[in-house]
Amino acid sequence: MGDVFLALSMSLDGYVAGPNDNVEPLHRWLFSGDAASRHGNGMSMVAAGRDVVDDYFDHTGACAAGRTTFELSQRWGGQTPFPMAYFIVSHDVPDELAGPDAPFTFVTDGVESAIAQAQAAAGGKKVSLMGADVPQQAIRARLLDELLIHLVPVLLGDGKRLFEHLGSESLELDRTEVVAAPDGITHLRYRIKR
Repeated sequence: MGDVFLALSMSLDGYVAGPNDNVEPLHRWLFSGDAASRHGNGMSMVAAGRDVVDDYFDHTGACAAGRTTFELSQRWGGQTPFPMAYFIVSHDVPDELAGPDAPFTFVTDGVESAIAQAQAAAGGKKVSLMGADVPQQAIRARLLDELLIHLVPVLLGDGKRLFEHLGSESLELDRTEVVAAPDGITHLRYRIKR
């Protein structure tokens, strides 16, 4: 099965969303350049960022996200935002999105089940985690293999932190890649030591 990883934009002071869950300052780099992703996802970033994003799509087969991320993204307009299977960790299934033809699979029995289902659907590729809560749960359950942090040169001062509810055990990381993009973004990739 493919690795489970987190790919997320984060402010220099550790926030993945600002006050009122505002992510615009963190995601601006995805749409501010002149080099479009070859995956046709509408993202136009500077070349170094484009290579990181294209690598993400080349190696990712499924995604697991939390219900909060799903709702804050306005349910992605009822369609998966990228061409892969999506598993939404939730306490319930919205009636209008239930059924065998629904574009999302709602998982009501926890993050471990969502990740297992996503790995089965990923066809040997990696599973990406979205949001803050689901990755925190995956870290606590020791299910996360890799972090890809898009470090954005902005200080938000308040909001939602990525590394907030991890428990008291320390987590050691091996840095495997650093890509300094000309737009000021630094793409940092780490493997979790086991």
